Amino acid sequence: MDWVSIHRFHHQFTDTDRDPHSPTEGLWFSYVLWIFDTRYIKYKCGRRNNVMDLKQQWFYRFLRKTIGFHVLMFWTVLYLYGGLPYLTCGGGVGVTIGYHVTWLVNSVGHIWGSRSWTKDTSRNVWWLSLFTMGDSWHNNHHAFETSARHGFEWWQIDITWYLIRLFEILGLATDVKLPSEFQKQKMSLACSS
Repeated sequence: MDWVSIHRFHHQFTDTDRDPHSPTEGLWFSYVLWIFDTRYIKYKCGRRNNVMDLKQQWFYRFLRKTIGFHVLMFWTVLYLYGGLPYLTCGGGVGVTIGYHVTWLVNSVGHIWGSRSWTKDTSRNVWWLSLFTMGDSWHNNHHAFETSARHGFEWWQIDITWYLIRLFEILGLATDVKLPSEFQKQKMSLACSS
């Protein structure tokens, strides 16, 4: 819930003084430094009351209360399956890479790349999409933030979307949201004016 809250604040306050990890405060700040001072985020954005929809759902409350257990079980399974090498690579190196890739989207995804839809600093970074499973089509994401798909063009690799689509076909994902052609045309016109 904390991550969703910060992400929602980022979308709400993009490129303003209230953006929790704005690139206007520097590359290193938007990359990682913002994460070390939660009081700073509270000062900038206010209380995290933008996730009340999640707080009302038992599943997310359960995950929040039991996150330590899930992490411990994941580490235990890795260790039991492959010993210390699996724990080190899967638990340590894998998580570290995951964090750094996410932080790259927060920083690089607002500094370099192309813009198709919005006038804010969000960018589409093609080379980063290979590491982020499609999350680096960041300008697309800022334009259509509720869309399950970030790579709208055939050449925009979006592995996360391919998995969501598979889950939808299997009946494991429902109410999958995508922008309509009308919404895309409207956003395109708004960006060009």
